[in-house]
Amino acid sequence: MNKLRTILSLLGVTVGIFSIITVFTLVDTMEAELKNSFDMLGDDVLFIQKWPWAPEEGKEYEWWKYFQRPQPTLRNMEDLASRIQGAAAVAFRADGQGTASYRNNTFSGAVIDAVTYDYCRAFTLNISQGRYFTPIESDGGRNVCVIGQVIAESLFPIESPLGKVIKVNGRNAEVIGVFEKEGNSLVGNGLDQVVLVPYAFGARLMDVKSLDADIVVKAAEGVSNKQLKDEIISDFRAIRRLRPAEENDFAVNESSMISSFIDTIFATVNVVGFIIGIFAIIVGGFSIANIMFVSVKERTNIIGIQKALGAKNPFILLQFLFESVALCIIGGSAGLVLIGIIVLIVNSVQESFDIILSISNIALGVIISAVIGIVSGIVPASIAARLNPVDAMRAK
Repeated sequence: MNKLRTILSLLGVTVGIFSIITVFTLVDTMEAELKNSFDMLGDDVLFIQKWPWAPEEGKEYEWWKYFQRPQPTLRNMEDLASRIQGAAAVAFRADGQGTASYRNNTFSGAVIDAVTYDYCRAFTLNISQGRYFTPIESDGGRNVCVIGQVIAESLFPIESPLGKVIKVNGRNAEVIGVFEKEGNSLVGNGLDQVVLVPYAFGARLMDVKSLDADIVVKAAEGVSNKQLKDEIISDFRAIRRLRPAEENDFAVNESSMISSFIDTIFATVNVVGFIIGIFAIIVGGFSIANIMFVSVKERTNIIGIQKALGAKNPFILLQFLFESVALCIIGGSAGLVLIGIIVLIVNSVQESFDIILSISNIALGVIISAVIGIVSGIVPASIAARLNPVDAMRAK
């Protein structure tokens, strides 16, 4: 009966620690995956776009204003490139969707990126086969393309795609390169499903004026993002001919905005997760407190004998407190082991991303277990320590 009572009490702590650490583990994993997904953007690259990635500090996201803004244009990019001093590269990109096909194989939903030549200078493009297009191919709008690994595997399952002519939205395009595989993430497949083409060629594949577009600006060596951003705003306001009192009709985005926004979101999620988990922890704490009260009552005679033999109050107190903490740590450890097993199983059956049970979360689980043990055991342990030895020995 005592064993069953102890197991049921430990189960409360196990469930509590399992709940709260599972939430923290999933939140940490999602946060890390999201940030890794945006690593390609680069810390020194800024994006001039119609829509800001996050609301300004202290303000709401005023989408109704952003909706009315004009898209950046190729002419805007060319004007900016001729003015700006703190940039190592300035490129233009328009994103659309379409279909890529080769003979009987078709890949629907491909992302078609129409870019100017300096796009390769703004980003590190990892090409596993072939090459990027040349300035002549870019300026002349040659029908060449670099494709993602998923598209390459779909269209050319048993042969090399290099030199082959595929159809992109019904037009011929020679494959001159293939990107390295990036794999799945929480925000998509990166460049795996992309067909990268020169902008002038892309303008024949899509109605680029109706697409979301951005101007990509990479900072020159020694130029901070703040310096570059200030210069972009100044130059682009002049290009757009905005009066001093007029608001910007464009956004200058950078990867740190996403990181800050993600941190804010997941900080809130962590708090909510902790609140949810703490209720399970409280239930477990009450279970441990109950078993400790029962333990004190059942061992009253033993406590009396210990005091008669010279045991001091602190010794009795620490004895029961240690027992309470030990029970909670055992229960919490069982919860952590259960999480670890589930993480191993999930990671072995899916390859999209790895769920990581971090050392900090394991340590947090143990610390929470110990704290619950102290809180749950302090009252029963104090009662045991204050027992009168004579009355305790007479207790039945």
